[in-house]
Amino acid sequence: MGRLVVTAITSLDLYVADPDGKWDWATPDDEVHRFVNELERPVGTYLLGRRMYEVMKFWEEPAAIDGQPDVMRDYAGIWRAAEKVVYSKTLKEVAGPRTRIERSFDIDAVRELKESAGTDISIGGPELAGHAVRAGLVDEYRLLLYPVIVGAGKRALPGDVFVRLDLIEQSRVGRGVVFLRYRGDRLAAGEEC
Repeated sequence: MGRLVVTAITSLDLYVADPDGKWDWATPDDEVHRFVNELERPVGTYLLGRRMYEVMKFWEEPAAIDGQPDVMRDYAGIWRAAEKVVYSKTLKEVAGPRTRIERSFDIDAVRELKESAGTDISIGGPELAGHAVRAGLVDEYRLLLYPVIVGAGKRALPGDVFVRLDLIEQSRVGRGVVFLRYRGDRLAAGEEC
């Protein structure tokens, strides 16, 4: 059985983008990038919202990777080797092999994917991940907290659900970035702790 994992690079106040939609404050240095590569290496399938896919399809373009540092070329190989499912009602086509479009997020289909997967499944994009969190599908939360407070913007995690978390790993990575890995047990929003 595969684990469904949410991995997010966030500000200290848990935003993945600032109020202007920018996230340049979270550009990883080589040390953080290597760390992320090792986190992502066991992923066999990525579940992505359309906006996250638009950012990530960069890794499908060989010309964009040519001449880049080894750490980036390594990640491109990890990305290209995995299956990708893009959830979008509007996207007409996807770039690269091993990528398909689904028009809606089907909780039962994701549950079946987890049961049949022999590798980790990563869910990316805060809105799409929010659906999985609310449905109680997420097995692990992996947060890379950058030493910056942006005050508002796009939240990394949904604000309308209660999930009790168990810290299973913590470390410092790069220039002040903190990695936290949690296992979660979902309780319905508003349920007693």
